[in-house]
Amino acid sequence: MAQPRIAVLPGVYDALSAKLAQAHGFEALLAGGNAAMGTLLGEPDLGQISMRDYADHYGRIAAAVQIPVLVDADTGFGGVHSVRQAVRAFERAGVAGLFMEDQTLPKRCGYLAGKAVVPIDEMLGKLAAALDARTDPNFVICARTDALSVLGRDAAIERAQRYWEAGVDMTFVQGADRMEDLRAVCAAVPGPQLANVSQAAQVAGASIAEIESAGAAAVMYSITTILSAARAVDQVLGALKRDGNLSAVTERLMPIERYNEICGLAEKEAQERRFSNPTPRRSRPG
Repeated sequence: MAQPRIAVLPGVYDALSAKLAQAHGFEALLAGGNAAMGTLLGEPDLGQISMRDYADHYGRIAAAVQIPVLVDADTGFGGVHSVRQAVRAFERAGVAGLFMEDQTLPKRCGYLAGKAVVPIDEMLGKLAAALDARTDPNFVICARTDALSVLGRDAAIERAQRYWEAGVDMTFVQGADRMEDLRAVCAAVPGPQLANVSQAAQVAGASIAEIESAGAAAVMYSITTILSAARAVDQVLGALKRDGNLSAVTERLMPIERYNEICGLAEKEAQERRFSNPTPRRSRPG
């Protein structure tokens, strides 16, 4: 967040996709709720996963890489006590921060119809609980508002301003996908802004340069990798069923050498050799 250039966070959905993103040189990652729902349940993002399920899932992702992971904390999973537990659980899971939204329960994916938002004071109470619960001052707490599509841009900006005044580290106006909206948010709301490029928005995604020029401090590509993976699997399995072989799609498969490289096979084999004949750390008494 403090670096002069915009932070680019590819959305990852499991440990392997996180390792791939790290291998391509990205410096931070996003693990979102929509991708988690698809990965863990194969269902749409309608708030079905519990806080503990998320913490386990995010923990596996964070453990697989050596770069920061920002995660989706939905609505905080309940009232202020649930928010406090979520912050502590996510800190223990090893993630670098979270964003929490102001939707009512049950929440919905930010791009689905039928959303509603809680009163501002209710969200402010949750944010106060989150800030009080964190033990690591470097743990990022980002406040997300879904008010833009419910109450309009001015209301969303007002909420983001109030959330920033409450002491959060970053704000995120969900639905500010068009550049005129993002520029207005970044101009009106102090502090770092998180932008989102999501295929669910069904608008042409702006370039990183355009998003940076609008004033955002970070941008996440929340479901890009899970959609690319799902399409690849869909096409390969379709070809196998249709043709009875993989000849038409062989070039779409990752070479096993690259897969083993990403998974760290050579390092694991080296560890096996090292620990199979360990050097004594102490000499035996005479």
